[in-house]
Amino acid sequence: MSALSQKHLLGIKYLKNADVESIFNTTTEFKKVLQRKIKKVPSLRGETISNIFFENSTRTKLSFELAQKRLSADIINFSHTNSSVKKGESLLDTVTNILAMKVEMIVWRHWQVGSANFIAQHTKTTVINAGDGTNEHPTQALLDAYSLHEKFGSLKGLNVLILGDILHSRVAMSNIYCLKMLGANIKLCCPKTLLPKHITELGVSYEEDLNKALLWADAVNVLRIQLERQNQAYFPSREEYIQHWSLTNQKLNRSKKNMVILHPGPINRGLEIQSTVADAENSLILNQVENGVAVRMAIMYLLSKQA
Repeated sequence: MSALSQKHLLGIKYLKNADVESIFNTTTEFKKVLQRKIKKVPSLRGETISNIFFENSTRTKLSFELAQKRLSADIINFSHTNSSVKKGESLLDTVTNILAMKVEMIVWRHWQVGSANFIAQHTKTTVINAGDGTNEHPTQALLDAYSLHEKFGSLKGLNVLILGDILHSRVAMSNIYCLKMLGANIKLCCPKTLLPKHITELGVSYEEDLNKALLWADAVNVLRIQLERQNQAYFPSREEYIQHWSLTNQKLNRSKKNMVILHPGPINRGLEIQSTVADAENSLILNQVENGVAVRMAIMYLLSKQA
């Protein structure tokens, strides 16, 4: 289990193939730990990690907290709603005051693109990006890719369809970088209004017709429609989106393929995905949640070896 080539995990685009391989191998070992009666190791005993979240989160925050506890780390949780930021304190002052308490690692989520890089550049601590605006969400991409790796053995040549609100998604960007690195083929499907400009320059293709896209896909990663980030109407109505882009049994049956289904959560059931599809046997959604703890354990453990 060698240390990563980077001091921080700011985005998939900064990682090397060897880093991802090391994360996957370490994840597999930690998954064995999580199957034991005592699901805890002393790997980060004596280390203090601060979870600094300026955006709401359930799965990611709980997954990181549980991973930290499984590694025996001490944890400081920061909530911006009850902090001195409300009194006008600067972002950097907030972070440096937390670091003055002898914190070795930060897990960072903020609505501002590039904020994780900013904190990494202006502090000496290790920073893990848990989502910076619409930029990247690297741990989600790694757990998505690991879940596919578990299912298929290799991602080389695998056809992965990313479906949904790509314009507002940090998950989509990290997945594109990660899946491309591992040799998968990527196609995007969404209304044209939810397709970022120039994104096909990253070596991905686009298909507006979901029925055609499903004929191509081996796996579908469904993204949440992020209504809270949308300051205008990107499609005429909820009903039209469901008709054309919601992943339903009817559309899947039409493709006559038993492809696997992923979703980073939280799920808008009945909007981007039908409940029966999300809960089907070929759904990896709960596998993703389970793998998230082991992947984040692996990342924090490997980054701690940089110290």
